[in-house]
This record gives sequence, C-alpha cells and structure tokens, in this order.
Amino acid sequence: MALIPATILTGFLGSGKTTLLKRILSEAHGQKIAVIENEFGEENIDTDILVTESKEQIVQMSNGCICCTIREDLREALQLLAAKKRKGLLDFDRVVIETTGLADPGPVAQTFFMDDEIAESYLLDSILTLVDAKHAPQQLDDRQEARRQVGFADQIFISKSDLVAAEETEALIHRLKHMNPRAPQQKVHFGEVPLKDVFDLRGFNLNAKLDIDPDFLNEEEHDHDHDHEHGEHCDHPSHAHDGQGRHHHHDDDVKSFVYRADRPFDPARLEDFLGAIVNIYGPRMLRYKGVLHMQGTERKVIFQGVHQLMGSDLGPAWAADEKRNSRMVFIGIDLPREILEQGLEQCLV
Repeated sequence: MALIPATILTGFLGSGKTTLLKRILSEAHGQKIAVIENEFGEENIDTDILVTESKEQIVQMSNGCICCTIREDLREALQLLAAKKRKGLLDFDRVVIETTGLADPGPVAQTFFMDDEIAESYLLDSILTLVDAKHAPQQLDDRQEARRQVGFADQIFISKSDLVAAEETEALIHRLKHMNPRAPQQKVHFGEVPLKDVFDLRGFNLNAKLDIDPDFLNEEEHDHDHDHEHGEHCDHPSHAHDGQGRHHHHDDDVKSFVYRADRPFDPARLEDFLGAIVNIYGPRMLRYKGVLHMQGTERKVIFQGVHQLMGSDLGPAWAADEKRNSRMVFIGIDLPREILEQGLEQCLV
C-alpha cells in the first residue's frame, strides 16, 4: 500500500483552522480526506456519525471525507485509520490532523518518525500554520506555543488581515519571516486557499527524496542579522515607533539564522558535530534544513531535522556551471548562534 500523505494544521486559538478545514472538506476536489481532530471545537464539522468506537468517533461526511476525534493517543488513531483502510473498511486518500490551538506541533510531527508502524503507513507532508493578523502580535509576545507554531511551519497562512491596517500586516509578515524564513507566507480570506497550496508541499520529508528549491534561501533579505541604523524616520516594518522616534523591537525567543559556506564540509566531522549539537540543543531546535556541498560526492546532500530527529539524503548532481556551496537554516528557541557557526566552520575542509 502506498504511504498515506499527512498534513498537520496548527495555529493559535481563533486563527481560523476550522474555517480552513471546512473549506478544504467542502471543495469538490475528488479527494477523500480523513481528518483527525485532537479536540472538537465548539461545533462539530458534521454530526452524521457513522461509526462510534470506545475511544474515538469516526464521522462520515457527505463528500466521502472522514472525521475522527481523538480521545487518547494520536498514534492509536493513526493506526486505527490505517488498519481500517487496509481492510477496506474505510476509503481515504490523505489525513489532515487539526491540533488544538495550544498545541506544540513538535510531538505531533515526531509521531511520524518515532513509531515504526506509523512510518510504514504514513508520509508527513507538511505543517501548515494559521496566524491571526489581528491578535498575532500580542499572542506572539505572550505565548511560546504561538511562537513555536510559527517556527515549525512549512507554510504560513495569515488570516483576518482585512481587520488591520496594511502596515500592521506588513510588520507581522516581516516578524514571521525573521522567525521562520523557510515558510512561504500567504494571506487568506475566510479559509479560501487553493488546494495546491495546502497539499503535496513536500515540506517535511526526512530520509526521503527531497524536492528542494534550488534557490532555497538565496534571498539576502532572509538573513536579518545584518546591522543597519534605524533613525527617527526609519520605515523598517518590524520596528514600531512610540511616537517619539524610539523603537520597540520584538525580541522573540524563536529565531532563525542562515549559515553559508563556499568550502566543502568534511562528512565525518560534520556528522560528529551535528550529532553533538542535536544531543545538547535538540529540544530547542524546532526545524533545521540545508543543501550541503560535501567532500567526496558530486551530488548535493540534503539534510533536515526536527528536534533530535535528523536525516540526510543525496540530492541531484551539481551542475557543471553551478557554484558549489552550502546553505543551512536553523530555527529554534534561543539557539547559540556563535557556537553553531564556529563548530560548522571547523567542519569545513
């Protein structure tokens, strides 16, 4: 049986997850989607209960989609759905997991790699994060869960931008990019998102053939740690003024930085260093990803990880006229940038 693609849908309370989900389920796309909710919101997506089990409810929608509420463990719910699909009792093409608004997506994502039975049935495609333009600035200031949801994202959808001024949305976009430069951002209105921006994004394949954008992180604007002066008339969107020319800069604990190198890496040294770093800082490393120039191979090496889980794979060959270099992005909570950069420098040939 082919692996079942899975998508994790996250976002802080009230960001519009259920609205987006209802939109996806009601669209005439011909796909049968199993939805796992780890809590029912105020309203059920549908009340037409087809099967009731002791631990979960499985709901059949009119368009052939399925909805499953978790009473206990995500792993059990995924195993149950896969078993029913194998036996021909349920028919679905993919799974969407809607997390509670206070959830950290990390453990949900790790379920797909740490459990052999789940890994043999499912392929984690991507984490989608909804961000509410009206309330996000405050939520990001106050709640680490909201910051982590942004850090884990493969794709960010900004909802409710019609409720705030354009410059407020721009400031939010700038802030989110500073936290997570690898996730494209898109404004959405009442969950109206083309399906191609939701499914088959391949944002999250560990130890799999990875489709990586060759220009991944080429844009200099993604590296926001350059120094520049902010004068009284600065219009830099992430620097809010207090009316007297002074700035309030967001000091988010979830930050990203990009590392680039032209010299190739020594594979053994890099493996030892990354192994040690992940051992120490793994819980604070939300996502990390890179296209690497390695000594001893004519092909790009693609690597990425989540917390302590790290995988790498050979990518396409370097083109004859292509500049060989390494580009890595690290997204995490108060990561020691200097230690990481110095260690990576020592792994170069």
